[in-house]
This record gives sequence, structure tokens and C-alpha cells, in this order.
Amino acid sequence: MLCYWGAQVREGFGLSQPDRVRHGNYGIRSVCPKSAVQDMSAGRSFVGFIRNGKVSVLRLRGENGDHDGKLKQPQLKNDKIIFISIVCGGAGAVLLADGGRQVLTMDKSIVCSPLKGLENRQVIQIACGDQHSMALTKDGQLFVWGDNTHGQLGLEKEQPSSLTAQPVKSLCGIPLAQISAGGDHSFVLSLSGVVFGWGKNSAGQLGLGDTTDRHVPTVVNSLNRKKTVSISCGGEHTATLSKEVLASNSFEDEHHPRVVAELWGSKVSQVTCGRRHTLVLVESSKLIYSFGCGMQGQLGNGEMIKQSVPFPVDLSTVCDHAYMIEKLIAGENHSFALFFKEPGNESDSKPNPSRGILTLDDRMIDRWVSGSDSGKVIKKDINKVFSSAASLNGSFLKTSCDEHYQMSEEHCGLDFDLVKASFAKLSNNERLISEVVRVVQQTLLPDLNPNPAGVEALRLYLLLPELIRGLQKQQRTELTKAMASKILDLNPAARKVLEMYWSTLPDDMLKNLVDLFQKESAMLIVRIAVVKLNSDIKKHLLKFVRILQMVYQVCRSAHRDITKSDFIIHEVNGLLVVLQTINEDVNNNRQWFTWTGQIQALEAQQNYYNTILKNLISLPCIFNLEAKCSYMKNRVLKGCFQLILRRTALLEDCFSQLRTASKQHLRGYWLAVFYTEDLRRTDVNKRDFFLNVFKELCAPESQLLRENDNKTLSWFPTKLQLSVEKEKYFLFGILCGLAFNNNSVVNLPFPLALFKKLLNVKPCLEDLIEFRPVLGKSLRYILDYSDDVREMGPLFTVIEEVFEEFKRGFFNACDRCLVEMFEPEELRGVLVGNEEYDWDILKKNTTYEGSFYAEHPTIISFWEVFDELTPNEKKCFLLFITGFEKVPILGMSAVKMRVRTRFDFTQDHLPEALTCHALLDLPVYQNKETLRAKVIEAINHKRGFWEE
Repeated sequence: MLCYWGAQVREGFGLSQPDRVRHGNYGIRSVCPKSAVQDMSAGRSFVGFIRNGKVSVLRLRGENGDHDGKLKQPQLKNDKIIFISIVCGGAGAVLLADGGRQVLTMDKSIVCSPLKGLENRQVIQIACGDQHSMALTKDGQLFVWGDNTHGQLGLEKEQPSSLTAQPVKSLCGIPLAQISAGGDHSFVLSLSGVVFGWGKNSAGQLGLGDTTDRHVPTVVNSLNRKKTVSISCGGEHTATLSKEVLASNSFEDEHHPRVVAELWGSKVSQVTCGRRHTLVLVESSKLIYSFGCGMQGQLGNGEMIKQSVPFPVDLSTVCDHAYMIEKLIAGENHSFALFFKEPGNESDSKPNPSRGILTLDDRMIDRWVSGSDSGKVIKKDINKVFSSAASLNGSFLKTSCDEHYQMSEEHCGLDFDLVKASFAKLSNNERLISEVVRVVQQTLLPDLNPNPAGVEALRLYLLLPELIRGLQKQQRTELTKAMASKILDLNPAARKVLEMYWSTLPDDMLKNLVDLFQKESAMLIVRIAVVKLNSDIKKHLLKFVRILQMVYQVCRSAHRDITKSDFIIHEVNGLLVVLQTINEDVNNNRQWFTWTGQIQALEAQQNYYNTILKNLISLPCIFNLEAKCSYMKNRVLKGCFQLILRRTALLEDCFSQLRTASKQHLRGYWLAVFYTEDLRRTDVNKRDFFLNVFKELCAPESQLLRENDNKTLSWFPTKLQLSVEKEKYFLFGILCGLAFNNNSVVNLPFPLALFKKLLNVKPCLEDLIEFRPVLGKSLRYILDYSDDVREMGPLFTVIEEVFEEFKRGFFNACDRCLVEMFEPEELRGVLVGNEEYDWDILKKNTTYEGSFYAEHPTIISFWEVFDELTPNEKKCFLLFITGFEKVPILGMSAVKMRVRTRFDFTQDHLPEALTCHALLDLPVYQNKETLRAKVIEAINHKRGFWEE
């Protein structure tokens, strides 16, 4: 049954005899044609019907008052076409036929032509505006054609109008639920209730808060999380239906969606917009409400007025209670309600064509696994689902409690348990999973959009790692490479959202993501050591590690339980050993390799490994501390940067030369220090230089720093306390950077907060407690008992310009990428060392040269004497042998002391140390007492450099 009201039309539309038309109140009429109307649509010029798979159209009278035309069938080249849907627009119509496999356009002369651009695609929805049209395919792709004057095609501003169907590439990957075309604007709705609009916006019909046209699909943010289930576009207005309320910007110049308060509490099931009016269905009560322009009677209230408040349409005199309302149609000046028999009354029930995109579900997977479908059908289905990003992104939604409607940049809306169970089934069937991998690799991934219009397109990057998890080695590697490339191709905003999704993944899925890229990276590093000079391996390795670094930062920021050790790739240490060996060969045996013609190949390998490692250090999550320190120690520097100093003017000479030093020399050259007096130069160990210069800088007399209450740590002075010129902080920073660059441990009495600030990590309450224990613990007590304090502000009051001068100097002397290899705690350890003095390890790791061996009487006496030293004397011995007051960050095991016999000696000679090699030259003393006296004298000596 069909009810209609509005402007005068041919009685019954020609669907039945005029005397069979039933008349009701307010000009509402109904007709029950012999052939049931399966679908219909009304536009500006036509009203069209589909009955028994055939289409017929009736030309509507124009504004000049002429008469309606007769109901006619459009001109078709093939009269055997079976139609399933029709949508009328401003000038013509679009028709869907043959189960959605054919789309035809109809012009004003009702001639139908096949639309080009949709060949071999199944269309499930069509929409038609004044001069443009839209089609949604089964695989979730949106196609548009027609006029693009106002951007209504969504194809970018510079794109012209098109007579053939064009894909809206920015929406690729968005699982769409519904499409709608207005006069000169367009809307789509995603499966998670996200609304996109574009095109003309002169009356605010896009709901974006302004009247600016949009040429690409734009999210209507004010409708996010509103559980939108339906959209409809009118001439210059739009209405959306949520599961809770009806939102509309249908009133004149409403620029934001506004709730239709008069329908609050009504369970609205359908909303449709005409040119200037809107119809709403409350299915439970079989009531239709109307509002908007009713100057032609299209509101069904008997009045020729504009009505902004929804009122019910009285269908009581024409509506048979055996029927239920299936579809509302609002045209230019007409309104329609299409009824079908309620189920159980008669066989003349409504058709139920599938209007949703194809998605993967349990039943489909079970059919594939069981083999109930033929192999050809299964292969075809796999190709359909896994070649479509939209189909996969629309699968596995967490529909319980409408959670998929909570889709946002923080919530992906996926049912992770369902994801894991589904892919586990597929992975257990080798034939199925091989076909899936082929389609994903050859079709899906190459077509992914790096600039998605909405965050739903990013679900795919959460699904693929779980799919890859169950693959064989070769399949896993190839698919991981392709996925990594696509992740890194994403625009920065999309990548940031993906990182947010990673931060909320279940623990096992997040761990799987880490394991995937960690293991694949490790395999490539092993191959690099075996397969020489392979640029493809290097390229893929850097991509894998970049993603690992991204996930690592996510885990740190989100405080996830994935540990740092889960990211470390121990194979990097082997690569460093290989590089160190090559460096030694090049440096020590260059003449030999040149003579044998191997030097060029060796230098090519050296450059290859150096390039790889230089790139990897910018992604430090894969390095353990040993590897980081090894890289620092063994990197190749260009030459020597010299400081020539007077001992009587240490800081003055040092600062004078550092002022004019270039970044290139500070960073890329090793430091050599010379003491000069009377134009003579004496080579000085740089560790001794750093030891003395930092003692002078950090002494209270320098007034550079201010100590904390218990005089254990220092910080920069406040503005009122500043008593030295700011330049000194810049030079102080350079010296710290030089110490870092030259692998020297120095006495730098700063709290962890300094090293955090150097690495742009915000200090926390624990850092304040370290520096000011009483104040910090008091503040913690307040925070523990306060409900109002949510976030800590800056905890360290510094003169930012002073600290920035120090920081600028620090990075003037060392590469930022080297510093950023380290965590704040590691950076402090590298510069300052630690106090874990394990003397047993020192003894165990000591080796002997010359005539010495472990059981030599002098060596036995030496260790007996050493064991009898006081703790402070043992620390002095460590300084004597290494030049460091504290233990290097890798612990005492990093101190490889060598003891060799001093041959040219007398009993008066003291032991001597070569600190850069931790080498002790020990005379053979006649007795233990002499040895003890000489060792103690040596370690307490002024070291013969700055003081006589």
C-alpha cells in the first residue's frame, strides 16, 4: 500500500484506477496497486516506482502549473533487466538492477544508460542529489559522479565534474553504513556512527558550525559518540537519527546539529528529508511526524504553512492496520509512505535486499573451514573480504552495549577476543591462510590510503598483526614488510591515533606486536652480518625498528607492563663486534689490504655497517646498555681537537679556547689536552683534565651552582642568586658534552631531573624528593590526601634561560642522536658513573702480562695489600688506575685491569698507571711491606699534573 500527500498529482499516479484511490483527511490518499510497489522515489521532476522488478516513472507537473505526465517505462536497451532500487534527484534518476551489478542513469527524457566506472562491482546503495549522484559498493567503496561545483563529489577542490563514477579515495577503508545526497551536498554514515559531510554549506547544512563549502569528506565532530544510525539530506538541510534522540539542522541557518526536542522520548525509527521538509517515523506507534515547509500540503496537516514543530500526520482514514510502514519518501512538494503487509498476514511481505557492506564473521569463517562451500566460492569470498579495507575495518565490532558507537581517537571499537578467535581458525587451515595472505599482500595493502578521512580506517593496522601472528616464517616476513611500509606512510595525525590505539591494546596483543617487529628485526640483523651490502635488508630493518621505537614510546607513555627488555635486539651487539673488527683491520692493516687489493671492499663494508648503525642509534629501544656504550666507545672520529692549557689558568684558558671552537671539532674529533709552561707542551690524560676541571667548576667557590639542603646535589641558581655571567653556563655545558663525547666519567652533582630535561622528559615528584627530600615528601603527603590535585606542574624552578644556555652548550659538543640513545638514568650513569664498588669482580677480571701471573708472589702480595685497604683507599686506587672516581655505568666488570711487570725499576719507584688502558706497571718489590707503602703513596699522590 502507498499513501501520499502534498501538491496535486495525477490521481493514483497511474498505479491503479482513480476510483480505487482512497481519500482521507487533509488531502491524504492511499492506493493498493495490483503489483506491489517494491521501491519508489520522488525528486524534483519525477516520481519513480519499481514493481515486479520493472521500473516506471511519472513526470511531475512543474512550477508553471502544467499537468503531470503519464506513468511510463523508461527507454531501455535491454527490457529483461530486473530492477531493485530507484532514487530520483533534481534532473533525473539513478537505478540499481541485477542484484546491484548494474547501475543506470536516467535523464529528463527518461532515457536510461549504463553508468561507466562501476563495472564488475556490486552496488548496495544509491543516492541522488540535484546534479550529482553516489553509489556504495558491497566492498565498502563510495563512488560519485555528476556536478562538482560546490565540492559535492568529495574529490578535492580542483577536480572537475565527472560523467563516470569516481572513487572517493579519502573514504577508502571507512566501513560505511549509509549514504545520502542532498541538493548540492553529500553525507555518509559509518558503521560506528561517525558522520561525514561535504559539498555546499551555504545554509550550514553540513553541521560544521559555519557556512563554508567543503570539497572533501569532513567529520561532523559534534555528532561523535551520539550513536547515529541514520542520515538524510534535503535541499539545504540535513537530519540524523541517533539511538536516543533525533538531531537536525533543518531549521533555517542552523550551523550545528540541533536536537528536535519535541520528539524527545519518542522511539524514532526513520527520518527522511525532502526539498524543504522532513518526515519522521515512530514505528512502535505507527505514527508519522512532519515539519518544515508545507506550502504545497506536503506536511499532511491540511494547512499551507511552514511548520517548525513536528506534528503527527493523520493516516487513520486511509491506513489499514494490517499494514506496517516500511519506508518514508519526501520529495520536492510531496510526501509518501510505503506500506507492506505485516508478516504472517499474507505472502505480500516486504522485500529484504542486503544494503550493508560485506564483513567477515564467524559463520563465514566456519563455512570456509568446514568446506561446505566449494573451493571456487571460498576463494571468491576471501578475495572479496580481504581485498577490501572497509570490509575488514567493519568486521569484529564490539556491538555489546553499543561499544562500537564509542569509536574515537581513544577507542577503536573492536572485539579483540573475537579477532583472536577468528584469525586462529583461519591460521589452522594452511590452504585458507595462504589464499588470505596472497590477497592481503597483492591487493589490500597496495591500495591503502595514507591519508584516511576517519580513524575507523586505522582498525586494519590492529587486525593485521594478529593475522600475521599465525603465519609461517616466509609469509610472516613478507607481510610484515608490507604492513610496516604502510604504517610509516600514514600521515602524522593518523599515526598518532594509531599509537593511541596501541596504548589500549590488550596485553597479549601488544606483546605480540612487539614480538613481531623485534623478531623480524633480529632476523634481518643476522642476515646483514652474512649477506654483505644488501640495501633492501637495510631498508626493511630501519622500517621495523622505527615501528618498534614508536611502540616503545607508547608503552612508556601509557605505563604498560611491556618491559624494556622486550624490545632489545641482542644481535646488534654482534653487529657492533663485526664493525669493530673491520675498523681494527682498516686502521691496523691498511697497508696489507691495500697491497692485496682488498681495501676498497673492506672500506665499503665499513661504510655499510656504519651507515646502518648510525641510523639505528636514532631508534635506541633495540640497544641494551652494553651495545650503546660499545657504539660510543668504538665509533670512528675524524681527528684530534686540542686544548692547550696553563695549569695556573685552567678554566680561563679552557673557556677561551672553547668559545671559538666549532661544533664540527667538538663533536667529530677526540679530545687531546696539553699542559704548557715556558712554551713546552706535556701530553695530559684527558681523564685527569676532566677530573680537575669539574672539581673546580662544581666547587662552591665557583658560584655556578647552588647546593641542596644536605649538600649532596646541586642545581642552577634562581634569578636573584645568579652571580656569574650566563655565558659560563654555556661553556659549562660544552665541557659536559665533551666529557660525554670522550667517554669520560666526571663528578657532576646534578639530580636525575637535569638528565631528564636534557632529554625533554618531564621531571616528576620523585625527582623533587631526590633533590629536596623534606619538601618532596611533604608534597607527596599533600597529594596523597587531596582529591583536587590531578596533575603536577613543573617541580624544578630554574632560570630557563640559564638552563637553556647549559643545554645549548651541551649539545654544541655532542650529537643529539648519541645522547638520545640513552634513558635519563643511563645518561646520568654514562656521565657520572655509579657507586657499586664490587672489588671481587675487579680482581676476577684482572689479567697479567710480562713475567706476572695470578700465582706470582708479587701479585699475591698485591691483592693481600689491596684487600687490607680502607674503602676510601680502594676508591683512590680505582681513580689511580682508571682516572674515574666512580664505577663506569656498565659496572666493575667494565674495568679490565691489566698488571704488567715494570722492568726498569728500583725499590724506590712507585707503581705507575696508564689510565686510558687501565694498565698498572708494578715493580717487583722485595717484600709486602714495601709494596704496601708504595701503593698507598701512589694512590695518594697529586698525580703530578696540576700540583707539584
